[in-house]
Amino acid sequence: MVPDIFSVDKKIFLVTGGTRGIGLAVSLQLARNGAKIFANFVRNTESAGMLEKIGKEEHLDITLVRADLTSQKGMDVLIATLDEIKDVHGFIHCAATGVHKPAVELSDRHFDWTMALNTKAFLKIVNLLRPKFCSGSTIIAVSSHGATRAVPFYTIVGASKAALESIVRHLAAELGPAGIRANVLTPGSVLTDAWKTVPDMKKRLKKTIDETPLGRLVTPEEIAATVQFLCSNAASGITGQSILVDGGAVERDGALDRLG
Repeated sequence: MVPDIFSVDKKIFLVTGGTRGIGLAVSLQLARNGAKIFANFVRNTESAGMLEKIGKEEHLDITLVRADLTSQKGMDVLIATLDEIKDVHGFIHCAATGVHKPAVELSDRHFDWTMALNTKAFLKIVNLLRPKFCSGSTIIAVSSHGATRAVPFYTIVGASKAALESIVRHLAAELGPAGIRANVLTPGSVLTDAWKTVPDMKKRLKKTIDETPLGRLVTPEEIAATVQFLCSNAASGITGQSILVDGGAVERDGALDRLG
C-alpha cells in the first residue's frame, strides 16, 4: 500500500503524448495507483490501442484523447473531452517533436512545427485548464539536457525545451499563490522511439552509458515514478524546480556535449 503522502488515488491527470515512451509509462504509473488518466495522442493508433488494452485488462481508468495539439481543432477536442471534469489535479506535458539537423540547415517550417507542440501547446493547455486546477494541482513539463547545453543536431528541440523551462518558472511564480505547483522534469537519455531519429544513435548512447555513474540508461518507469512523487502531497513544497533523473550523468565538457 502506498503511504497516503505519496498517493494519487482518485486524482485526475492529463498526460500529453501519453501513449508512447515516457508518456506511456507516466499514464500507467498514475493509473495503476488509482488516478483517472486522460492520455493524449495523435497518429500512433497502435500504441494507443496497446494502452487501451492494458487499461481494460487491469481495470484502469484511462480515457484516450486523439487530438493534434498544434491545431485549434485539436485543442477544442481536448477541452470538450474534459468539459464535464470539475477538477484537474495535474497536467504532464510529455508530447514533443523536433528535427535533428545542424542549426544552419533549419527552416522556418522546422522552427514553427517544433515550437508549436513543445512550447506553445504547453502554455495554451495550462491557460485552458486554469479554471479546473485546484489548490494542490501540479504542472510538469518534461524537458531534456539539451535545454541548457549544446547537443549535436538538437538546436531547435533544445531551444523549445529552454523556452518550456522558462515558462514553467514563471508559472510557478504566478500560480503559486493559488496552491498550484509547476516543475520541470529532465530525464537523462531514455531509450524510446524518439532515439530512432537521432544521428549516431548507438555512439551517443554508448557515450552516455560510459559517462553515467550508474552505468546504464534511466528507464521510462523511473521517470514515471518521479512524476508520481511530484504529483503527490510528498512534493507539496517543490515548485519552480528542474528535477534531474539521469543516473548522475557526467557533463565532461561543460556547456558543450561533444560527440568526439
